[in-house]
Amino acid sequence: MTSPAREFIPVHVGVLTVSDTRTLETDTSGRLAVDRLVEAGHHVVRRAIVRDDRNAIRSALQSWIDDPEVEVIVTTGGTGVTPRDVTPEALAPLVTKPIPGFGELFRWLSFAEIGTSTIQSRAEAALCGTTYVFLLPGSTGAVRTAFDKILLQQLDHRHRPCNFVELLPRIRNEREG
Repeated sequence: MTSPAREFIPVHVGVLTVSDTRTLETDTSGRLAVDRLVEAGHHVVRRAIVRDDRNAIRSALQSWIDDPEVEVIVTTGGTGVTPRDVTPEALAPLVTKPIPGFGELFRWLSFAEIGTSTIQSRAEAALCGTTYVFLLPGSTGAVRTAFDKILLQQLDHRHRPCNFVELLPRIRNEREG
């Protein structure tokens, strides 16, 4: 017996670029994220650029996590190993549940493209309250890999055997036992 076909369910997404130098006009990775989301049928409801500053990043993330219209946040930038790369540290106090498989899978996929250089990526994902947050590197290649090989499937309710979208109602309504 086959299961009935599922309907596509668009999610509401915020795209946050972490950079001291990019503007909305020069932000190719943020634009690529927006383009991939819109092409898939999702709604980009927030877009911003924030400087490489832990407090500024955390404030922007917290604001969107608290916004009931935002279901998913995708960040680009600030996931490397230099002192200015602080996006994971900015997110850490806001995490309800880490999703370690995202970063593991991202680095595994990236290895085929950039070899051992993928070890420098601190891409990660987490659930923060009822909002999914995905931290991506700032390169367009990394954003393309994350969307084309992970996020477009996991943000599609039709993807089987499971996906992040089908869990959203439970995340919003269940309480920890």
